[in-house]
Formats: sequence, structure tokens, C-alpha cells
Amino acid sequence: MSSIHSNIKKSKKYLDNNKCIGVPTETVYGLAGNAYSSKAVKKIFSLKKRPKNNPLIVHYHGLSNLKKDCILNKNFFLLYRKFCPGPLTFILKLKKQTKISKLVTNNKKIVAVRFPKHPMLKLLLKKLKYPIAAPSANIFSKLSPVEAVDVKEEFGNKIKFILDGGKCKIGLESTIINLVGVPKILRLGGLDILKIKKTLNKPLTLNLNPKNKSAPGQSKLHYSPGIPLRMNAKREKKNGAFLALKRRKNKKKNFFYLSKNGNLNEAAKNLYRILRKIKKNGYKSISVEKINNYGLGLTINDRLIRASQF
Repeated sequence: MSSIHSNIKKSKKYLDNNKCIGVPTETVYGLAGNAYSSKAVKKIFSLKKRPKNNPLIVHYHGLSNLKKDCILNKNFFLLYRKFCPGPLTFILKLKKQTKISKLVTNNKKIVAVRFPKHPMLKLLLKKLKYPIAAPSANIFSKLSPVEAVDVKEEFGNKIKFILDGGKCKIGLESTIINLVGVPKILRLGGLDILKIKKTLNKPLTLNLNPKNKSAPGQSKLHYSPGIPLRMNAKREKKNGAFLALKRRKNKKKNFFYLSKNGNLNEAAKNLYRILRKIKKNGYKSISVEKINNYGLGLTINDRLIRASQF
């Protein structure tokens, strides 16, 4: 048996026994547990130190599984056909007979769901008899992990197993759209909202900081590297690092770059990894130059704004 298949088998065994494990997705690594088991879901909240009113995203392998739990609509099918599997999360109405633990949704009648694209996670989901709840595998409000070693650093021996799927291709969490009623974007993410707008062919409202949280990633302080961060900076502070979008000829050790030539997709992929590296290298603060506010730049700036509420 190949190591991939033996690791999938091991992952299934832990999940079947209501344990939590680290799993790779194309966005960030997740802390996974059986979404039908309140015992497993409780462990997710406890390990992450996550507030109970902050709902989780449920990951499915395919439509047939989702239909057992959720009420689907026209807008869902339009987006599903175009973008799934991929970095898009849908808020949908729950069916009365759903098996999803009420802890996942904070007793609400709606749930966040998505279809991850990572081949290893797809293979694992196919072998399970339930979907998995899998928020990012980090302590609440901290940086999301983009490789297995980040998950290990975050939780140590508190979780028994991490399914190592290499570095995440996108490096930012999924975009979240509420499809109950008028479509609303609740979190900017790895899918450009202009593409969503074009597919639905209708205006989209943004509701990124609501009082009542109906989706992950809406907290004021989030994605924090654990040191002060300031945006739209021209230079670094004393004992601080400077983070630029595009590589320069500057040889300073405290200068870090998100991409070679200013590519926002590359910058998004590198953001969390570099913020984590700056903190590890012992710098006391991070100064980030102005980043263009379009495409994935919108998501990068959203993450930086929340990280700056240190």
C-alpha cells in the first residue's frame, strides 16, 4: 500500500473514532472532525480555543452528500457548476432532518459548506460516511497554517495526526457567500468576488463585519502573526521588518517580499508563510507597504486589517 493510501486509512480511523486531525486543503490546512458528531466538534472548538458563537465550515465530497443536509437553490447551482471543487464556501439553509451537529452552526438553521479541491482531502472525504467540519488548523485569531509543519507548531501533540499534503496552493481561506435570500459576501477569500458577480449576473453586497457572526473570519482581530502590524507604510520601524509586494534589489535582511513581480496570486499564497517567518526571526513589528485593493489584493488587505488589530 502506498504511503498516501496508508495515511488516508489512518486519517479515516482517527476521524471514525471522533478524533481531530490536521488536513490539507487548497486554501489552508484545516483541523478536521466528524461534522455529525458533537463529541468531535467540541474537540475542535476546545483545541482552537474558538468562541462557540463562531460557526464552522463543513466540507463535502459531492452533491449527493450535501443534499441530505441542505436546501439547494438556483444561485448555488450556478456557482457550484462554475467553481467547485474550489475555494468557495456557501451559506445554505439546513434541512430539518440534518445530522450536522448543532454545535457546528451555533444552533442556527443555516450552515457554511464547501467542496475542497485538494486531491488527498477529496480522497479522504470519499471514504467517509459523513462530511467533516474543518476550520483552519490554528489557535483562534492567529495565522492560518499553509503547510503541515505550521499545524505541528500550533498544536504539538494535542492532535494525533496530520495528513501532509504539501504546501497549500492558494494560501488564503475560501471566499464565503450567503445564498439564503439576496446573495451576500461574508468573507473575502481565495476566489475573486468579481468572478462570482459575473457568474450570478447580479449585484453583490458585502457584509464583512456583522454584529451577529454567521460565518468564520468575521472577527475584528484575526489572522494575527502575534506582533504589531501596520499597513500602508513607507519604511520599517526600529527592530521591525518591512514587507513589500514586489521584490527589490534591496539586500537588507529585514526586507521581505510577497512576490517576484507584484503578482497578487503569488502574494496571497506567500502572505501567511512570510508573516509567520518574520515572527519566528524575532522581529518586533511588521510594516507593510500599500497593496493594490483589487482582485486578491482585496483579500490580502482584509487579512492585514484584521491582523493589525493587535
